[in-house]
Formats: sequence, C-alpha cells, structure tokens
Amino acid sequence: MLLFTPGPTPVLESVRQAMATPTLHHRTPEFESIFAQARGKMIDMFGMDECVFLASSGTGAMQACMLNLCHTKALTVKAGKFGERFGKIADALHIPKVELSYSWDTPASVEDIKQALISNLDIDAIFIQICESAGGLRHPVEEIAKVAKSINKDIMVIADGITAVGVEPIDTTHIDALIAGSQKAFMLPPGLAMIGLSSVAVDKIGGGRDFYFNLATEIKNQQKNTTAWTATTTLIAGLNAMLDEIEKSGGRQHLFSQTRKRAKATLGALKGLNLHIYPSSPALSMSTVIDDDAEAIRKLLKTKYGVNIAGGQDHLKGKIFRINQMGLIPVHESAWVVNAIELALDDLGRRDFDGTASKIFSEIYFEEN
Repeated sequence: MLLFTPGPTPVLESVRQAMATPTLHHRTPEFESIFAQARGKMIDMFGMDECVFLASSGTGAMQACMLNLCHTKALTVKAGKFGERFGKIADALHIPKVELSYSWDTPASVEDIKQALISNLDIDAIFIQICESAGGLRHPVEEIAKVAKSINKDIMVIADGITAVGVEPIDTTHIDALIAGSQKAFMLPPGLAMIGLSSVAVDKIGGGRDFYFNLATEIKNQQKNTTAWTATTTLIAGLNAMLDEIEKSGGRQHLFSQTRKRAKATLGALKGLNLHIYPSSPALSMSTVIDDDAEAIRKLLKTKYGVNIAGGQDHLKGKIFRINQMGLIPVHESAWVVNAIELALDDLGRRDFDGTASKIFSEIYFEEN
C-alpha cells in the first residue's frame, strides 16, 4: 500500500533502522552529540537564529508560540481546521483575539491583515498557516509578514509551517517563529515538534511563560544540547538520519525542486483528467481535488490500486481528496497515483482509460530535466 496522505508520511527504511538502534539515556554525552547534530541541521533548515525541539505534536508548538509570544492580543487567520485551531488556542488561554475568516479555498488578503492591524494597535502577534492543509491552500505569508512589520516593527509573526518546512524555500526575513512537525516532510512518526525562532522572538520570550511549554527554559537547555524535560530520543536520532538522507539525495534545494516538480506534474495530470483543483492558491505540499465522487475515488484507490490518500473534514468531508507531495517520494510512485486515479475514473464510468494522466505527468515532470 502506497501511503500518500499528507501526514503521517512514510518512514524510510534507513530512518527506521536508525530509530531501531539501542535506546540512549537522554542525559548522556552520547545523546548530547546526536542532539547537537540535529539542532544544527534544523537551524540550517529553518534559516533562523534559534531552534527549539518539543516532545509534542505540532499543536503543542502552536500553543507554545501563543503562550510565549503573544502578550496582549492575537490576530488569527482561519481558512481551515488549523487556522481555526489557533483561534481555539487563544480562547483556551484567555488571550483576546481578532480573527479573519476565509473560505477554505481562499488565501488570506494582505489588505485585510493590514486593516486589522491598523484598527487594532494592541495586536502584538499574528498567527497564520503557510499551508492550510485542510484544503491544500497556500497563504501569502511572506508578504503578510513584511506588511505587518512595516506597520508595527515589534509585532511577532508566527507561521505554522508544519506542511511547508522541508517542502519549499521559505523567506523568514520577517517571520519570528516557524513551526514544523516530524510526521510531514521529515518522514518520521508523529511526536516531535520543532520551532525556528528569530533573535527578536527569543528576546520577547524573555523568562518565558507556562511550565512545560516555557520556551525560555527550553532554549537555555537546548543551547547546551540537552532538553528541559525528557527528550524524544528515538525521533531525534531518526531526524538526523532523515536529514542525512536529504543531503545524500542532493540537499534541501534539490528536495525543494523535486517537490515542486512533482506537485506541478500532479496538478497538470489531474487537470488533464478534467478534475477541479480545490484551492485558488494551491500549496506545493499536497494536491487537492473537489469532486462529487471523491470518496468513491479514494475507496477504489485503496482497495483496488494500493494507494491511500486523504479526504476532507467538516463541510468538505466526502467532497475532496488530497494527495501528499511532502518528503523524498520516488517519482514513479507519484506517477502511479495519477495513473490509478485515471483507472478509478474509468471504473466509475467517467472516462475511458487512455494513459492521459501518466503522459501529462511525465511531460511536465521531465520537461526541466
């Protein structure tokens, strides 16, 4: 079965082997060496001044950023389940918020952000997804961050990059916190969250807030290559192995290029099958189609063609399907996915199979080689 859901993603055999080695105690020089390697590599991946690892899902990192970087009022952007989650975290923490809402296929408006900040001068932090994976949408986060800083140089810009880090180059010039998760482009089991931080964000964290999610405590410890609380030793060893695999494959710029080419080729093949791409601004991390037969197509792919893809949530349940593009994915597997979708459409009596999807995918993918 090919796993093409947008998280968790498949774990490479070499990474599984790295995680299968004897468990190390986390308070030892041996583990500190492993941790130092992973931390250094992730600072390079983020392109930021600091990096913090948390033993949590990505939601824990979202909450940690809200706790430590928002002191007066939050601006949250809701265009799917994960933007909605930022708003719910603010409510749970009793942090006042302004929330901008959009359809799940529509990116946030830079002008809306600008007007919200001008009208609410007490907003000290913005929370937004780079990719809102509920619908496969890409927000113009870099542009939003630049405009926000031009209005208030001290505002914190927190970007959920859980389905973007490791997928595409991200300009972090005006971003203060960039969140990543182990189970997406890093092709690890869930349970490890990572946050890239600007030096300005580190200064604002100061002494930190909260107990477990006190980022000041974590920064202090992790700069010494240890953690405040029990580390996810196995996952950090796996992260090192995965980052080594990325380097062996040609480095992160090659990874970004291959991801972009697969995403572009997949979208072209889907359009060639007369399928409708759901978001008006598609993210590179996943290819999302809205279709009345979405569930029937997913079922055929899983039961007949050995491909597991994701569906939709809430009002999009049964109406969309999402194909993962994150990680080191062999191109022949991506080609098989679009071919299987064409076969499923034939099974449903929608169109005769003639190899259109594979042809278009190959033409687009290899046109730059």
